Amino acid sequence: MKLRNKFLGTTVAATMAIVGAPAFADGHATGACLITKTDINPFFVKMKEGATAKAEEMGIALSTFAGKVDGDHETQVQAVETCMASGAKGILITASDTKAIVPVLQQARDAGLLVIALDTPLEPIDSADATFATDNFEAGRLIGAWAAASLGDAAADAKIAMLDLAESQPSVGVLRDQGFLTGFGIDVKDVSKWGDEDDPRIVGNEVTAGNEEGGRTAMENLLLKDPDINVVYTINAPAAAGAYEALKSFGKAEGVLIVSVDGGCPGVENVAEGVIGATSQQYPLLMASLGIEAIAAWAADGTKPEPSPGLDFFNTGVNLVTGEAADGVPSIGIEEGLERCWG
Repeated sequence: MKLRNKFLGTTVAATMAIVGAPAFADGHATGACLITKTDINPFFVKMKEGATAKAEEMGIALSTFAGKVDGDHETQVQAVETCMASGAKGILITASDTKAIVPVLQQARDAGLLVIALDTPLEPIDSADATFATDNFEAGRLIGAWAAASLGDAAADAKIAMLDLAESQPSVGVLRDQGFLTGFGIDVKDVSKWGDEDDPRIVGNEVTAGNEEGGRTAMENLLLKDPDINVVYTINAPAAAGAYEALKSFGKAEGVLIVSVDGGCPGVENVAEGVIGATSQQYPLLMASLGIEAIAAWAADGTKPEPSPGLDFFNTGVNLVTGEAADGVPSIGIEEGLERCWG
């Protein structure tokens, strides 16, 4: 099978691109900042494209920043400080460390900036003025339920590798991990963290930094622990791509279910190729465009966005994409997934 999940770009410490005139402080333009975890993960590449396109449409001057890798907290702190100094009206951020970033974001809010979390809720979630995100727990639950249903009776004897995001356990990683285990039918103990489960089906947890190299190393480590792993949960599509390469190198690619969250175009292509069994599809273009609209409204009249009814965030939706539908688990097919990928 041909692996199609290859990723673009080079690592950067803090890239910045300006759309429009960056004259934030003198009132000639409404300024906004987008701060993502990396500039190499296709998910964040698309998020940046969505924010840029909406900013151009609305006449917003947009600055964008990204860290070297997922987990580069210090670069994000520096980016927030730069945004405050520039006179920007608002910040859109996918936080690498959802707890440690809160103090500097509170400084930004105190200075009058609207702070919106994209994709990854802050901890606590009300540390942002609003959150536009996938229901990450539901995204995990869907792939867990699909994996259990696909295995049938064999799920009782599964050997599961958990490829997580980071040791700091940012909210997005916890929600997806715990959602997957819940969907699979495993007692998660304390739902606010991963790794405390005692179900013997879990071979272990390894972190990936959300990239292909990390996914490969994590999978190799867990295969050395138990070569009979037959289910692999991955935090995102890049980690899934790395996991598949490791399985292939061990001669274990056949007969192992890999499930993931992202549902970007390369990830859906990997579902079509049989590399990934199922992925929960997110919509980063929608998240970013809604965030820019919210900053424009805040700059115009102080309006803040409202969460979805019954939730503490605005739910931008999720769909399970698979070529093999499972009874009782709602999903869309590969063709529709390709039509909708990135959102």
